[in-house]
Amino acid sequence: MIDLTAPEHETSAIVDEAAAWYFENFRTVERPIVPSLRGRFGLSNHQAIVVIRQVTLMRARAA
Repeated sequence: MIDLTAPEHETSAIVDEAAAWYFENFRTVERPIVPSLRGRFGLSNHQAIVVIRQVTLMRARAA
């Protein structure tokens, strides 16, 4: 198990929260997605891309 420092843990939590929200709102989220996620959750570009990757995997598993 990876030991997360406080900032990494906070980043992970917000990315998880954003991924859950994006998964639930996939069809209605404003496009382009990266700026939308950045504005709503205060993510960096990298974090927004991680969210998109997570949701892509979640949607593929759900299909």
